[in-house]
Amino acid sequence: QVQLVESGGGLVQPGGSLRLSCVASGFTFSSYDMSWYRQAPGKERELVARIPYTGANTVYAHSVTGRFTISRDNAKNTVYLQMNSLKPEDTAVYYCNTAVVLSDQRWYNYWGRGTQVTVSS
Repeated sequence: QVQLVESGGGLVQPGGSLRLSCVASGFTFSSYDMSWYRQAPGKERELVARIPYTGANTVYAHSVTGRFTISRDNAKNTVYLQMNSLKPEDTAVYYCNTAVVLSDQRWYNYWGRGTQVTVSS
């Protein structure tokens, strides 16, 4: 029942902005940390940003610090990634991620299907 659905990707020019959204369902969203990862062609998946369930103490990859902002709206079960000053090297598929405990008391790692971000002139 757990689902993560990303949206907001697209094609932008260098220096432009995009805001990604991830709508979550099937678990108590407000109790869990949420993360954004990305994977570019030929590269490993990397953590972009993470926001704890409290909304405080966010974590960013060095390459995006100062340009990207992660936030969450627990009332909407949604986590966002505001991306400013985009660079060609930001081009990747961006994935929403969380690890949750389900009714069987086991931890599960969940991923959205991803949304493509392309930064090109």
